[in-house]
Amino acid sequence: MFSHVTIGSNDLTKAKPFYDTLLKPLGLVRHLEFPTGLGYGRAGGRPQFWVVSPLDQKAATVGNGITIGLEAETRDAVDAAHKAGMAAGAKDEGAPGLRPHYHPDYYGAYLRDLDGNKICVVCHRKA
Repeated sequence: MFSHVTIGSNDLTKAKPFYDTLLKPLGLVRHLEFPTGLGYGRAGGRPQFWVVSPLDQKAATVGNGITIGLEAETRDAVDAAHKAGMAAGAKDEGAPGLRPHYHPDYYGAYLRDLDGNKICVVCHRKA
């Protein structure tokens, strides 16, 4: 359904190692890098997750109620991505674990990136 997701950053120099680290356990790699943006996706695929400096050249801001959900193949990948993000400077917004109020197999973790964007890493499969 989605072609891509774009989030803003005020410091792409810091965002690059952060997202390289966070996305690696999910099998996502950096495909493209421009002075104003970074494009990530599955190996052999195309960039579908973009981290960019806003086009209007104003500061990137965080939206209230916005969460970017990244799907993990396994619960171990959720754990690894959360750990990697925290090691890269993320703020914890919810440790890895089951969230049965969403559905019985929803295993997710939440964090905020260096710009305050809320990221969820989730596996929808049974353990």
